[in-house]
Amino acid sequence: MSTTASVPTRDESVARLGQLSDIARELLDRCRAAGASQAEVSCSQEHGLNVNVRMGAVETVESTRDRGIAVTVYFGKRKGSASTADLRDESLASTVEQACAIARHTEDDVASGLAERELMAQDLREFDGWHPWDVDADRALDIALACEQAGREQDARIENSDGASVGSSESLGVYANSHGFLGAERSTQHTIGCALIAGKGDQMQRDGWYTTAISADDLESAVSVGRRAAERAASRLAPRSLPTGEVPVLFEAEVARSLVGHLLGAVSGGALYRRASFLVDSVGTQLFPDWFSIEEDPFIARGFRSASFDSEGVATRASSLIDRGVLQRYVLGSYSARKLGLQTTANAGGVHNLRIKANAGNFDSMVRGMSRGLLVTELMGQGVNAVTGDYSRGAAGFWVEEGEVKFAVDGITIAGNLKKMFSAIEAVGTDVDPRSHIRCGSILVGRMTVAGE
Repeated sequence: MSTTASVPTRDESVARLGQLSDIARELLDRCRAAGASQAEVSCSQEHGLNVNVRMGAVETVESTRDRGIAVTVYFGKRKGSASTADLRDESLASTVEQACAIARHTEDDVASGLAERELMAQDLREFDGWHPWDVDADRALDIALACEQAGREQDARIENSDGASVGSSESLGVYANSHGFLGAERSTQHTIGCALIAGKGDQMQRDGWYTTAISADDLESAVSVGRRAAERAASRLAPRSLPTGEVPVLFEAEVARSLVGHLLGAVSGGALYRRASFLVDSVGTQLFPDWFSIEEDPFIARGFRSASFDSEGVATRASSLIDRGVLQRYVLGSYSARKLGLQTTANAGGVHNLRIKANAGNFDSMVRGMSRGLLVTELMGQGVNAVTGDYSRGAAGFWVEEGEVKFAVDGITIAGNLKKMFSAIEAVGTDVDPRSHIRCGSILVGRMTVAGE
C-alpha cells in the first residue's frame, strides 16, 4: 500500500494549468534562443487513486502523481525531441539542449514541422470535462467491497471472484508551439469495475462489468455493477461449441466498437503512407450500406474525447467520416497528411467522439430481428491482417434461435474479410455503450464464417 500527497482541488487545477503554461512559454523561449526555427512543448500532470479488493479483502491501494514535459525542436526539416519529469531549471535547460543536439544530427524530412499556422485553434473552450471526485482511499475501498459483495450475493453459482476496483483520475495538459498557440485542457475520469467467476472446477466461467464516466454522478451504482457482473458470469455456464458454417453474427455494443476501431486503423495516415492498409486510395469508395454513417463530433459535453484542438493545436471540427456508406476522408495529423499530399484533418493524437448511426431498435429487438445466429459478447486474439483486411478472432457469446438466446457458446472462431463485413452490415442498434468515445450500438453482420466443431 502506498500513499502520496492528496490530489489538487477543483480550484487548484486552474493555478496548476497556469504554472504549466508558464513552463511551456519558458521552454519555447529557450528553443528560440538555441536557434530552432520551430518548436513545440507538451506539459502534463496527472493525479490518480486506484484500489482493488478480492474476496472481501483489500488487495492494493495506489495513489499516483505523475508529470511530464516533452520538447520538440525543428531546425529547418530536421527534428529532435527530448523529455523530462524534472521541473528544475537545469533539467529544463538540459532537455532543450538534448532535443537540439538530436535535431542537428538527424537527416532532413520534408514532411516534418508544425501544422500550418492558419490552422491553429482560436476558440478555446471546455466541454464540461472537469469533475473531480471527492473520494479518499477508505471510501473507495468501501465502494469496491460493496460492489463485489453485491455480485457474490446475486447468484449462488458465483463461486469465486477476480475482484472489484475503483479508480479516479485527474489530468491537466498544456500544448504550446512557436506559432504563438497555447492551449490548456483538464479532464477527469472515474471507474467502478467487478469480475466474477461462476461454477466450479473445469466448468468455471469468468465475466464482469464496469462503469466509467467523466463525472462520478454519471456512474452506475456499485451494487448494480456487481450484480450485472454476476449475471454475465452465470449466463456463460455450460457453454457449447457450434458446427462450422456461415451464420449471421450480432456483435454486442461493447465489442461492436472494435469493428469501428479496425476501420480507423485502416484509414489512419500512418498506415496509409506506409501502404500497410487494405483501404489505401479508398476515399470516395462505398464501404458500407447506403444508410450507414459515422460522424465525428469533438464538441460533446462530457465527451471522452471532446476538445477544441488536436495534439498539434489544430482547430477541431465536426465532420463526416462515413456518409451514406461512402468514406469521406482519412484520419490525419500534419505529418501523415504531408506524406500523402493532403491536409491534416485535425486528428493528430487520434479521433474525437464518433457517432455511428442506428437504423434499428434496442438490443432485444436486434436479437429478435436476427432470428437465428451467433451473438458475440467477447473477442479474443488479434487475428486481423491490416494489409488484406482478413479477419479471424476467437469469440464467445450465445446462440440465438427463433429470436431468443438459447445457450452459451465458447471455443469458436469467427472469420471474414473486413471489407465484406462492412458491406454486409444489416443493422446498428440504439443500445449505445456510453463507456467510450466511439458511440456505437450492437452491429449485425449478415453472414460470417463460424468455425467450431
